[in-house]
Formats: sequence, structure tokens, C-alpha cells
Amino acid sequence: MNAPLSHPMLHQWPVAARDALPLALWNAAEIEAATGGIASHDFQAAGVEMDSRDVKPGDVFVALKGEAMDGHRFIPAAFAKGAVAAIVDRPVDYPHVLVKDTAQALHDLAHFARDRAVDAVRIGITGSVGKTGMKEAIFACLDRASRGAAHRSVRSYNNHVGVPLSLARMPARAKFGVFEMGMNHRHEIAPLAAHVRPHVALITTIAPAHIENLGSLEAIADEKSEIFTGLVAGGVAVIPADSEWAERMIGHARALGAQIVTFGRSEGADVRLLDAIPAAGGGSLVTADLGDRRICYTIAEPGEHWIVNSLGVMAAVRAAGGDLASAGLALAEMGGLKGRGARHTITLPQGGTALLIDESYNANPASMRATLKALAATPAVRRIAVLGSMKELGDFADAFHRQLAEPLIEADVSHAILVGSEMQALAEELGACELGKVASGSLGKGPSFAHCQSPDEAIAMLGQFGLTQGDAVLVKGSNSVGLGRLVAHFTDTARTAG
Repeated sequence: MNAPLSHPMLHQWPVAARDALPLALWNAAEIEAATGGIASHDFQAAGVEMDSRDVKPGDVFVALKGEAMDGHRFIPAAFAKGAVAAIVDRPVDYPHVLVKDTAQALHDLAHFARDRAVDAVRIGITGSVGKTGMKEAIFACLDRASRGAAHRSVRSYNNHVGVPLSLARMPARAKFGVFEMGMNHRHEIAPLAAHVRPHVALITTIAPAHIENLGSLEAIADEKSEIFTGLVAGGVAVIPADSEWAERMIGHARALGAQIVTFGRSEGADVRLLDAIPAAGGGSLVTADLGDRRICYTIAEPGEHWIVNSLGVMAAVRAAGGDLASAGLALAEMGGLKGRGARHTITLPQGGTALLIDESYNANPASMRATLKALAATPAVRRIAVLGSMKELGDFADAFHRQLAEPLIEADVSHAILVGSEMQALAEELGACELGKVASGSLGKGPSFAHCQSPDEAIAMLGQFGLTQGDAVLVKGSNSVGLGRLVAHFTDTARTAG
């Protein structure tokens, strides 16, 4: 290894900024040992990043190559933002570690990080609905109990790149690691589980997300159950007892020798709901039976679906050896995530405030119903729903979109804005509506609604309906519809107050 080289950008940083760099996560020698690569210089890295736009000072940048883009092109941009080194498959004029294949190197870093964190209990999470929210809840519970020694995948880093990246970011001193695993085709979960090798594997629920590619709910249950193939010996499978496919998932786990813990409302569930009553702020006060004890805790997140989610969280925390009292406190303090339930109080130009519920990141039939039910329980003068198309439903798309009419009406929605071509089926179910025009529902007590094709049109339509004091607006759709732009428009221009 050559003599240490100062980072080419360090001289541009103030001394205080340089001294404030995070503690080292990796050094050159460890990356060499993990990947079999050759380092050009000595260095210490505080993090690992694959997107040059997200690089923070102190990161090592992994120059991945895709079908349409080569990460080596963005090495200068990564160093301009503060990268200390890059992992590359060809020499470059920056501090680097030269490897044969950068994607394999990322996997090697992931496995090295996993194995060096000898005290870390790893929890893997998959399911059709609720993965990210429950991941964040489990992390909050374990992080509180371990005083900051828990680690988790950020955002929705749950695919063949995101899972290894999340593992590579896990500190050696971590006590817990929480990792989300997603899929949209067959046999994608098992390789992710093999990376993580979880001690605890949780399935949130089974619903018709990605049914276009899987073909049936049975196939979805089977694919999600592949998370159990990665369990360490004696690992725990946490399974939703209320699912129609619970016995199918239990069979998969049992065949692999896993310990089994179930959660839900069902009689016989290992973590079973006894009671739930509304709590201040829209959450719930939950009483649950854990077999050898009963616990009572508050969850801040609104909606009945979060009552059952919290049971799964408690089951996973207990299986991982976490502290249930700390978990209860964490659930009471947890707020909604951006795009996944965050609630914004917006100040209106004419005075007063309205509530905007941001569920713009994802949507499928089950989560749509659950969120509309939560909207129904939200106190409001008027309830307005901006609903974007649900993607990856294939031949089932029209039927699933039409079926949203009933929960819309049950939620007492006054006005609905339907965004995207797949929403045409729901527009027809509610009543004939010319594209881009406002119409009254033809189901008697149905909402007034409009059907449009883009977030910008939806912004204009919401302006036509107008926001007034006491309104509650739900914004939900698949991420590709782009309804996050509508959320940003109203929270930014209307001055977010909370």
C-alpha cells in the first residue's frame, strides 16, 4: 500500500468541518480484506454510497455499473461532494480500491460487515404492505433500548443493490440490524435473505401487490416465505396469524426448522390483540397477550392497520431480545414517514388550517383500503381523497380499482381526485365522468370526483375543490404516479405548520 494521501478536497474544507467528520466505518485495509482488492492509498471512510448525488463527506463511493449507466462516470462528482475513496474496476486519479467487479465488491463488503458485527441480532422484514413502516418501528424500538446501537436500511433500500448496501453500512459495534426485503418477481427474496442471514424474519401481510408478475396470492405467500430460507439455525419466523395464507407460511417456516411466532387478532396467536381504544392524537391504546404476560402500550400512528402492525413489531422485538417497555415508549413517540403516513398541518391563504396526509409513496388494494379506513376515523369537516393508480396489478387492475368505490363511500369522502389511466375503472364505477371534468358520483351518497392524468392536473383540480378550515386531504398512489409533487406543492406553498 502506498503512503497515506490527503483527500484532494480536504484543503477546501474548514478545519471545524473536517474535525466533525463521522467516526470511521471502513478503512482501506478492511476493504482490501473484504473484497480482495488493492487500495491505492490509506484512508478511512465514514459511510458507503452508490449514488454520487447522495454522497456525504467521508463516504466511500462504489462505482456500480448498470445496463444503461456506469458509476465510474460520476467519480469526480462523488469526490466533489466529499468522498474519501472509490471502489472501482479500473484505475482512476483519485484514492481508490481496485477490484475485479464492483457489484461483487459491494456484496463482499456486505458479508464482511455482517460477520464482523458479532453482537448484532439481525431482523429481516418482507411482506406486501407495511414493510418500511414496520422496519422503522422495529428500529425505533430497538434503537431506544440499545441507546443508539441499532442499524437499519434507510428509505426503501430493499432490492438486490439496496440490501447489500444497507449491510455494508452496518457498524461493527451494532447490537441490532433491521433490513427490509422487497420483490416484484419470483425468487428475488431468497438471495436477499442469504445476504442478511436474519435471526428473526417477519412477514407483515400478504396482499395483491405485484400480482401482475406473481399471478396469485398463493404465489405471493410462497415468495414472501422464501425469507425463511436465510434464517440462521434456530431463527424465528414471525407470521401474521390473521392472514388467509398463515398456515401456508407456517408450513414453509416449519419445513426449514424455524421457531414460529404468530401475531394478530386471531384466537391462538402468540402475540394477540386483547383490546384497542382510541388515544389522544389519533393513535390507539393497545392491550396485547404475549402468552406469559400482558402488555399495554400506546401507538402514535393512526389507523386500525397500525394496531395489528404494532403486534408484529412487538413480536419481532421480543424475538430479537429487545426491551418491550422501551418498545412501547418508542411506538408512542413515532410519527409518520414521508410518503408513508406523514401528516402536515397546512396554513391556508384565507386563514385556518387543513390536514394533508402524505401516503404518496406506494399503493396497492390492501393499503388503499386500510388508509381510507384511517381517513374515515380522522376528524374533519370534509374528507378529500387524491388517489393515484395502483401499479403492477396486470389483468386484475380494473377489478381492484373498481373495488375502491366502496371504501371511498364508507370513508365519507366529499371529493375525490383520481389520477392516472388505471383509475378510469374507478371513475366508471363512481359514475360517468369526462376526463378532466368534475362530476357527481352516481352511487347516491358517493363523492364528487374528477379524473385526470397527471399530478399537475390534480393540483389544479384540488384548487377547484378548494381547501377550507378543517379539511382532511389524503394523497395516496403508487410512487411512479408522482403524487409526491402534489404534496410538496401544498406543503411548501401553503407554509407547513406542523
